[in-house]
Amino acid sequence: MRVLNRASALALLAALALLTAAVVPAEPPDVPAPAPASPPALPPPETHAPPAEPVAPEPPSAPAAAPPPRVLWFHRHPRRAQAAWVAAANPLAVDAGLEILARGGKAVDAAVAVQAMLGLVEPQSSGIGGGAFLLYYDAGSRKLSALEGRERAPAGAQPDMFLDEHGKPLPFVEAVRSGRSTGVPGAIAMLYAAHSKLGRLRWKDLFQPAIRAATAGFKVPARLASFLGEGSPFPPTNEVRMMFSRPDGDTVQEGDLFRNPKYAHTLERIARQGPRALYEGEIAREIVATTHLPALPGTMTLKDLASYRASWTEPVCRPYRGYSVCVPPPPSSGVSLLQMLSILDRTDIGGRRPSDPQAWFLFAQASRLMYADRDRYVADPRFVPVPVDRMLDPAYVRLRAQLIGQHAGAAPLPGDLATPRGRDATAESAGTSHFVIVDAEGNVVSMTTTIESIFGSGRTVEGFVLNNQLTDFSFVPAEGGRPVANAVRGGKRPRSSMAPVIVLDHAGSFVAALGSPGGSAILEYNAKALVGLFAWRLSLKEAIELPNLIARGDTYSGETAKFSPTLLAGLRDRGIELKPGHAENSGLHGVLRRADGTYEGAADSRREGVARSLAPRVQRP
Repeated sequence: MRVLNRASALALLAALALLTAAVVPAEPPDVPAPAPASPPALPPPETHAPPAEPVAPEPPSAPAAAPPPRVLWFHRHPRRAQAAWVAAANPLAVDAGLEILARGGKAVDAAVAVQAMLGLVEPQSSGIGGGAFLLYYDAGSRKLSALEGRERAPAGAQPDMFLDEHGKPLPFVEAVRSGRSTGVPGAIAMLYAAHSKLGRLRWKDLFQPAIRAATAGFKVPARLASFLGEGSPFPPTNEVRMMFSRPDGDTVQEGDLFRNPKYAHTLERIARQGPRALYEGEIAREIVATTHLPALPGTMTLKDLASYRASWTEPVCRPYRGYSVCVPPPPSSGVSLLQMLSILDRTDIGGRRPSDPQAWFLFAQASRLMYADRDRYVADPRFVPVPVDRMLDPAYVRLRAQLIGQHAGAAPLPGDLATPRGRDATAESAGTSHFVIVDAEGNVVSMTTTIESIFGSGRTVEGFVLNNQLTDFSFVPAEGGRPVANAVRGGKRPRSSMAPVIVLDHAGSFVAALGSPGGSAILEYNAKALVGLFAWRLSLKEAIELPNLIARGDTYSGETAKFSPTLLAGLRDRGIELKPGHAENSGLHGVLRRADGTYEGAADSRREGVARSLAPRVQRP
């Protein structure tokens, strides 16, 4: 055997160091990860979830399946590294974030770059004309913060603004594609507030990847092209078609090189001037003028824009299977996600397999109970008291879990938690995007961002699309003589299903971050992934790829083709007839810290997202 001399050995080590500093390829070989000696630590007793209380046990003729092996976090996965990570809905957005991280940027710096790029390459879902919720984990202090950039109703908004002359709700699409559907956008103000407190690189440099792509052009992805086509569930307006037209006047197609110089110019102004470029001056005047155009003109003013401020808030955290799951407070519906998990924690779902019909029956019934309370009580707490503590009270959750029988019955009623409210039957569109960033220091951003429907209001300003977020309000101000908590008011924030998640262990260390788009189904998509991770011990990718099931009121829908015939038959035996639907709407992205300290990222195959990492730099002696 040949022995290397000292010079050769040093040269070899240097070469290896250079290799490990490279960006991890998008599809590296699938290599099994060695199992660490011990599983992740559990929280101390005072924060541990209560023991599961079996609800609706399997009939004697069909005993419950044995639980899978307890091998939490040690599954084979194609993308693992102890490094910085970005998981987002488009490869160009991921690369923009990695570029910022490679220059020493923090997670918040990369978030600005990712959002700027998403507004270019996934404009049907999010952008600077919309709003967002952000969770931030500081690795040094182990402190978790929440930042709210939800759109607000103009001061002149009225409770009846989505009713026709006969007092009936307007057709949904008509309301969406209107001037009065647009709320004061909050994404840029929120990101600026986050960067001012938590960023490292210069604000103006964070927009350069998106400015370059908007100027030089990018290939139109399949998803954007499909929503510009005739078969889109929300056909694009003429304004949107014009923005995405080729020189010959036709709408761009998949693979076409598309440039958006107006968007590049807008980003250059925001990069130089900060949020003032959007909330004051020429762009602000254009936003106001555009929302005042027919049909159904809105009431937004320059004062509404200039007075917008993002808000720092306290996350809401609750125990789930030995970990602490954290979400933003209302008007986010994250508290409803926590309630659903708490209900499930009082069933025997953790002792079942994902192939067990009883497991999905329990999931569906917990979802119905969750929506019953959410639709009555969750709204903007600045205008309506939201009974967060009572919704999550262990005794109340136990009572709700006991309502789950062995067969699906009528739609559950809400609990008696506060002043009686009317039910909000708002139909939320399945737009939106979610991304997760972990920087080299272990700081984490989990951010859900939206313009609401596909291409928002369908109205454009200087290369970007304006939101239709105000259609997230209840169209009717009262139901059955009782006021609806989520009714329209001037200055109010509509209730949101956006619920970015960060999970911590008992010591306050980061465990996982995830989230999804999908309208009101966001809560079930997130719950599905969390149940997969913590109850069924799946890998992050496996949890994300679980079939989607949506249960709200008397309606059950989901990815019927991904459930086995045996499972669907088992659900029918329990009173659930699952209808096809919602297959295209989830877009889960996440990053998980494994027990050995390395990370894994994953993206939902239902969309175009990817999870990529920047390998750690190897320091030479």
